[in-house]
Amino acid sequence: MEKKLYRSETDRKIAGVCGGIAEYFDLDSTLVRLGWILFLFAGGSGILAYFIAWLIMPDRN
Repeated sequence: MEKKLYRSETDRKIAGVCGGIAEYFDLDSTLVRLGWILFLFAGGSGILAYFIAWLIMPDRN
């Protein structure tokens, strides 16, 4: 079975991007969210990366 990256429907705070990444890599979603926050403080690129991921990653239907 092929693994695909989707935004999470069950583990979402804003758009489900972090939850989807956590499900794909079998990680805790809190760790992924902390990573995004660290990415945000590293020059503000986390906001742009989250927005792009939100637009690119499809919902699981």
